[in-house]
Amino acid sequence: MAGELKTERLTLRPWRVDDAEAALPIYSASNVARWLSPAMDDVPDIDAMRLVLQQWIAEDARLPEPAGRWAVERSDDGRLIGGAVLLPLPPRGEDLEMGWQLHPEVWGQGYAAEAGRAVARWAFDQGWDEVLAVARPANARAQATARRIGMEWVGETEKYYDLRLQVFRIRPADLA
Repeated sequence: MAGELKTERLTLRPWRVDDAEAALPIYSASNVARWLSPAMDDVPDIDAMRLVLQQWIAEDARLPEPAGRWAVERSDDGRLIGGAVLLPLPPRGEDLEMGWQLHPEVWGQGYAAEAGRAVARWAFDQGWDEVLAVARPANARAQATARRIGMEWVGETEKYYDLRLQVFRIRPADLA
């Protein structure tokens, strides 16, 4: 299970079930959930969000390092503004994917790129030599964020999640 990661403005920490109230407006927002890969079922209410968080917490306990899921909080006020992931990509789990999901109210403030760099740095500190991000072709925001993180576009594939996805890669030297 991954521990806490800190950046200049953010704390990435393990999810807790009591995060459900703050997480619901993020993961129930159609302009967030529709871009997730794999697609996330609708999260209609707080009880459903608690179940999602319980599932994520249980999965995290079984994931090998450096994989994990983090709640993303602003350090200055402790507000939960999103989530970040570092997960093995299907079908074989040999590639490692980073991802980020933020409340639409905080888009455009650089938090996604900051969280992405922290997650990549964590993976590199654990011995990985590259991390990928995948985005649906129409998700221009995710593609722009991947580039702001320092990732390079490497192509398009249908290898992951049975979807046509844009693939971005970052290596340790890209963070230097």
